[in-house]
Amino acid sequence: MPSAPPASPPAFPCRKRSTGMCGRSAPAAAPNTCWPEEARPRSRKSRQARRDRPPRAGTSGPRQTAARKNRNHGRIAMFRMPRRAMLAGLLATPALPRARPALAQEGWQPTRPVQLIAGFAPGGGSDIIARTIAEACAPLFPQPLVVVNRPGAGGALAADFVARAAPDGHTLLLAGGSESTSIPAHREVPYDPKSSFRAVIRLTRNGHFICVRGKGGRFSDMRQVMAAAKAEPGRITHGSAGAGTLSHSLFLLLERRAGVEFLHVPYTGGGPVAQALLSGEIDLGVQASDELGGLAASGDIVPIALASAERSPAWPEVPTLRELGWDVQADNQKGWIGPAGLTDAMVTYHHDRFREGMKAPAWTRFMERIREVDGYASGPDFQRAMDTLLDDIRGALRRS
Repeated sequence: MPSAPPASPPAFPCRKRSTGMCGRSAPAAAPNTCWPEEARPRSRKSRQARRDRPPRAGTSGPRQTAARKNRNHGRIAMFRMPRRAMLAGLLATPALPRARPALAQEGWQPTRPVQLIAGFAPGGGSDIIARTIAEACAPLFPQPLVVVNRPGAGGALAADFVARAAPDGHTLLLAGGSESTSIPAHREVPYDPKSSFRAVIRLTRNGHFICVRGKGGRFSDMRQVMAAAKAEPGRITHGSAGAGTLSHSLFLLLERRAGVEFLHVPYTGGGPVAQALLSGEIDLGVQASDELGGLAASGDIVPIALASAERSPAWPEVPTLRELGWDVQADNQKGWIGPAGLTDAMVTYHHDRFREGMKAPAWTRFMERIREVDGYASGPDFQRAMDTLLDDIRGALRRS
């Protein structure tokens, strides 16, 4: 029987179908299968091939879809816009807000987070000031600003910590209050408030209000208080935020200037002083402007004198002690100081950024809320103000 002729090769190459069993043996080899020539699917021509094909009869170029026509029309219209129309559009555009002036980036910059030390517990006045200015200045620093609370000893523990810190520009203290101007006059501290630090900038300055009980209280003005203090030496009581604090020293200064004597009752802060005043435990109390708030608005507490150089815009009807004849000033200042070894470049860097941050909305809203004006002072002026008050308090204590 004659053998069958050999099979002719297919008209187009064939590929084996994948079994989908990579790395495993199939139970049976898949047969070679091919598309018949007449049924093979047409492959889509490349984009370049479609562009190169000759135009159809009755047209002058390649076909365009509606989307492409619209897109090209928009491009052509944009580039063909008359110059006058473009200028008119630019002139009609609302003016953008002016950017903040660029701060110098040359020279020293912090290379790690900057610690902002507050010497009192979270939630207090110093803590709120530190956190508010840190928020306002955060975009101006290349490193984070980290508020660290180190409460104790009226702020003296925090001051000692910063005095011992490396003078590398990465540690600052919120100072200007009792730890800088009053406590060192009353007792020994492990730092020298005049030589252990270098002042950078003052942020706030507000005087202390001498207050009385508004409803059922004994006094209604400061002259009545001073007359009673002369008539009853050591009998008229006043409360302070603690022995050696600035609110305590205020009355020491007043005693020396007026030749009278009060009875000091120390508390642990401005809040307890207000409560003692409301309950009638004491005759007089000292409050900062941000502590008065609703108590003064309701008439429960009445400010009768201010220990500052000028009247407060928050309570313009309250006279200063100087106006009344007693030259006593005991401003509660807050600003940044650092270790004594800070370089000029470090001081300038921090000063310029904190000064710029004092223009930010977060800070201006805060100042409006506590009803205080801008308390800015340069580093040298801030240091002189602290030193002057410290010398006054030391002098009052020497004469006691």
